[in-house]
Amino acid sequence: MEEKYLDRAADVRAGDEFDTLAVSAYVKAHVPGLQGEMRVKQFKGGASNLTYQLDFDNASYIMRTAPGGTKAKSAHDMWREYNVMQKLKPVYPYVPAMIAFCKEDTVIGREFYIMEKLVGIIPRANLPKGMELSEEQVRKLCTNVIDRMIELHKVDYQAAGLADLGKGAGYVQRQIIGWTDRYIKAKTENVPDFARVIHWLGENMPQDVATCVIHGDFRFDNVVLDPEDPTHVIAVLDWEMATLGDPLMDLGNSLAYWVEADDPFQMQMARRQPTHLPGMMTRDEVIRHYCAAMGYENIDFTFYRIYGLFRLAVIAQQIYYRFHHGQTDNPLFGSFYVMVQYLNEYCEELLDKIA
Repeated sequence: MEEKYLDRAADVRAGDEFDTLAVSAYVKAHVPGLQGEMRVKQFKGGASNLTYQLDFDNASYIMRTAPGGTKAKSAHDMWREYNVMQKLKPVYPYVPAMIAFCKEDTVIGREFYIMEKLVGIIPRANLPKGMELSEEQVRKLCTNVIDRMIELHKVDYQAAGLADLGKGAGYVQRQIIGWTDRYIKAKTENVPDFARVIHWLGENMPQDVATCVIHGDFRFDNVVLDPEDPTHVIAVLDWEMATLGDPLMDLGNSLAYWVEADDPFQMQMARRQPTHLPGMMTRDEVIRHYCAAMGYENIDFTFYRIYGLFRLAVIAQQIYYRFHHGQTDNPLFGSFYVMVQYLNEYCEELLDKIA
C-alpha cells in the first residue's frame, strides 16, 4: 500500500502549542534509548482532547491531552482514558500500548499521556484520495469493523479490572434522561422541540439487554487499518467516551452515523465515514449481523435506532447552539439546524411506521 494513504499529522495549530522541551525530557525519562531532538506534529480533529505525534530519531509516539486552559476534568479525564486502554490491551488487542501517564501539571500545566504510534490508514468521510477497494474488499472491511465492536462487547470487563468504569445497569434510562436534558438546554427557536420523540423514548425504554464495555463513538474514523491489507483493523482509537452500558445502545449510536448512498442530503450532511461505498452493509444488515453474532434473537431495533438519531440531533444542536450564540464562527456549523430539523422528521417517520 502506498504511503500517501497513511494517516498523517500536520503542523501544530495556533493555540495548541505546549512546552516541547519539557515533554521531550519527560518521554526520554520513561523510554530509555530515545535519540535526537523531539519534533511535534498534530492530528486534525481534536475538538475535545488533542492528539500529537512526537518524533525522535529512532522512534515515534502519540501524545493525548486536553486543550490548554481546560478545567473540567469530567469532560477531559485523561487518566480515565489512559486507564481504560491500559486495562483493555491484554484482553482486546485492538488498543495501542500505553507508555506513560503524566498526572502532575508541572510539565505542561495539564495531564497528558503517551502511547504507541501505530502506522495505518484511517477511513474518514471518504477513503484516502486515489485509494480504491472492490465491492468484495469493502464488504470484508465493513464486516471486520463491526466484528471489532462485537469483540469489545464480549470482553469480560470484571476480569479486565473495569468494573468501576461506569454505573452499568440502568444505562438506557440514564441516557434518555441525560440527552433529553441536553437538548432542552441547547434548543434554539429555529429547531423543533422533539416532543413526540422524547415522549415516545421515555415511554418505551427497554430493560438493558446486558452490561458490557461500550465505546460510545464506534465509527470508521476511529479505527486504524493495516496499510498492507486495508480491510484489516489493527486498532480502535478514541476511548474518551467508553463506559459500562447497554451494547444495543452503543450500536444505535454508531448506526446514527451510518449514512447509506441513497439517504437524503440532510443525512449526507452527517456522513463522517465511507458507509456509502458499494459493498457496505446497510443499517439493517449491520443489525442482523451483530445480533446473530451476539446471540440476540427477535430484537426490535426501533428504540435503539430512534435513540441514536435523537442523540445525534442533540450533538448537532449543541454545536449549532455555540454558533447561534457567537461562541464559534466556524461557518460549517451555521447549517446544523437543518440537520436537526430533518432528524426530527426522520424520527417521526419511523414512529409513524409503528403507530
